[in-house]
Amino acid sequence: MAKPVVAIVGRPNVGKSTLFNRLVGKRLALVDDTPGVTRDRREGEASLLGLDFRVIDTAGYEDQDPASLPGRMRAQTERAVAEADVALFMIDSRAGVTPLDEEIVRWLRGSDTPVLVAANKAEGRSGDDGILEAFSLGLGEPIPLSAEHGEGIADLFQSLRPFIERDAWEEEQGEEGAEGPLKLAIVGRPNAGKSTLINTMLGADRLITGPEAGITRDSIAVPWEWRGRPVELIDTAGMRKRANVQDKLEKLSVADGLRAVDFAEVVVLLLDATRGLEAQDLRIADRVIEEGRALVIAINKWDVADDASRLFQGIRTALDEGLAQVRGVPLLTVSAITGKGIDALIEAAFATREAWSRRVSTGELNRWFRDAIDKNPPPAPKGRRIKLRYLTQAKTRPPGFVVFGTRVDQLPESYRRYIVNGIRRDLGFEGIPIRLTLRAPKNPFDE
Repeated sequence: MAKPVVAIVGRPNVGKSTLFNRLVGKRLALVDDTPGVTRDRREGEASLLGLDFRVIDTAGYEDQDPASLPGRMRAQTERAVAEADVALFMIDSRAGVTPLDEEIVRWLRGSDTPVLVAANKAEGRSGDDGILEAFSLGLGEPIPLSAEHGEGIADLFQSLRPFIERDAWEEEQGEEGAEGPLKLAIVGRPNAGKSTLINTMLGADRLITGPEAGITRDSIAVPWEWRGRPVELIDTAGMRKRANVQDKLEKLSVADGLRAVDFAEVVVLLLDATRGLEAQDLRIADRVIEEGRALVIAINKWDVADDASRLFQGIRTALDEGLAQVRGVPLLTVSAITGKGIDALIEAAFATREAWSRRVSTGELNRWFRDAIDKNPPPAPKGRRIKLRYLTQAKTRPPGFVVFGTRVDQLPESYRRYIVNGIRRDLGFEGIPIRLTLRAPKNPFDE
């Protein structure tokens, strides 16, 4: 089996060959302060803290006529990226993001190869501003490192690992992207009808059901296909209030169910229409949101519900109050016995996963951010303005955003909520848990 390939790309003299030599453990590539030493792409067998892969050192990317020598060198770099499993785009953190860096990023966005950003020459504090600028490229959190001194290698390992050990990583973490099987966990209080719902979906008595509460003990994963799309259904043990859980086996079953939530993409919280919404349901929902999973709430036994319209509105209102940190969680009705509402439930689960996996471009984010700040400027504690400079999306699944500015440690919680609620409302993340981080440049005089 061929080893995964990592292509190191960037403008001239950012330290690509120095990193290449460190990864292969030999001085294979010529290194000099003169830009443009590397012309042909050079390949080598790399090992990084136990990760084995092939690494390609490419020529510095320059915008030149294709017939010229720099133009032909650029064509070699483009071929290397097309063949790679992941491209490691390097910048010089001391110089910051240059116009040529931005041009290279625009080209990389047009390729099908995933891209990581490495901010080289980050030893000491001279590269801090350049690392912050690298967030503006919209390629996720940059990896600060020093290829010359070997700093940041552990961070580089963690970033490359999903691409180098893809099979093992996907088995452990779940497939990246929204095209793999939908990992759908069904959770709720005992006897809410979780196993019955899955049996109805499958069209077979795959799981044991009955009137007794607590039949399911292990989290059971069952493959299924809905309208030609793969789904992995995960049935879990009923989750009672902690004070009521005394039996050791039940404690183990509940813990197993909570682990299943961690590995799911979308979690369906199943309510019992004959009992309405209880405090334990909100506790389960809160745990799902804390873990960053996408949440859908379904009211089961709808076929026997009394005063259905009033019940639905009451649950909707209680959810908006009890889950104020994530407004707009999808709420649907189903009958596990008759199968009514199941198609709508699965359709909502796929749509929710798509929003949970969504990435917004840095340009679109900052156009929205500027408008949001103009409409409601941040406060000025003790007369000193809090300056919010820009916003970028650092990750997905769940979506994570980073705000850069000065004195952000003084930003009140109410303004953080204003930003998060605006992102959720205006940028297609309705009902999705969002992580927001505030960052300020380090002051070299702090110490």
